[in-house]
Amino acid sequence: MCQHYHSLDSVQLSASWLTIGVFDGVHRGHQKIVQKLTAGAHEIGSPAVVVTFDPHPAVVLAGRKIQCLTTPSERAEIFFNMGVDVVITMEFTRQLAEHTAFDFMADLKHHLDLQRLLIGYDFALGKNREGNHGRLSQIGKELGFQVNAIEPITINDAVISSTIIRQAIANGDVRLAAEKLGRPYLATGLVIPGDGRGRTIGLPTANVDIPETKAVPRNGVYACWAIVGKEKYQAVVNIGLRPTFTTGEVLPRVEAHLLDFGSDLYGKSVTLELIERLRDEKKFNSVQELLGQIREDINVAKGILTPG
Repeated sequence: MCQHYHSLDSVQLSASWLTIGVFDGVHRGHQKIVQKLTAGAHEIGSPAVVVTFDPHPAVVLAGRKIQCLTTPSERAEIFFNMGVDVVITMEFTRQLAEHTAFDFMADLKHHLDLQRLLIGYDFALGKNREGNHGRLSQIGKELGFQVNAIEPITINDAVISSTIIRQAIANGDVRLAAEKLGRPYLATGLVIPGDGRGRTIGLPTANVDIPETKAVPRNGVYACWAIVGKEKYQAVVNIGLRPTFTTGEVLPRVEAHLLDFGSDLYGKSVTLELIERLRDEKKFNSVQELLGQIREDINVAKGILTPG
């Protein structure tokens, strides 16, 4: 099925199993819920459905600036790869936040013919977050669906959360983020024209335009895999302001040098799998000094990315 909707209006399903949440990052805790959802639903031939939200509720309700771990399309793709049949990304608004838990669940029941709801241990929805496990169980008895709460996954006795992973990304600790996500941290964007300086010094780079709402790791140099279409290439990525060449830039750039790749990437989508942080960004006294450091970065990245 694999259908991605952006509202409930055109959705009409039968006997669905459902989970609800922002699911930013779709980390290992989220995955536990989704795995139980898809296994249970498919065992009896029911569709597995995820309802998620964009923008993040905290942006709308608290005015917080949150750079998310996943875009809506990235989240949907991860869900589909896990066996989810239908993803509904609802626009989160103040009006939606005013819905009571009963009204929201009644709407879902009408469109999805909801039979079973799986939620996280601390989940709540509806006005004033009234729709916790107990309240949703009461609503389920009235509307005709069952509710199951899933216990959290911990690593070293710490509960996994999107907030903790965002902090790891902000610190540049992509290895810790990957441990909690269950996969490397991804950043996808179109390759846009830069100033072409990398090509003039023999090290062409792809200037990857990452969405402003996406969390970008701390400035520095990273070993990564670059995915272009169905092919993967070893790469070294610089995130930052390129201090050797500029002094006035404010917005960070994400520039990837793909190893053993010679084609034109302008206008193409590139996904970066960030594997390990190599070093801080720093200013060099000359282009030759910079080139020497980049060659060293490439050798270190190859050692990290080459199997065995």
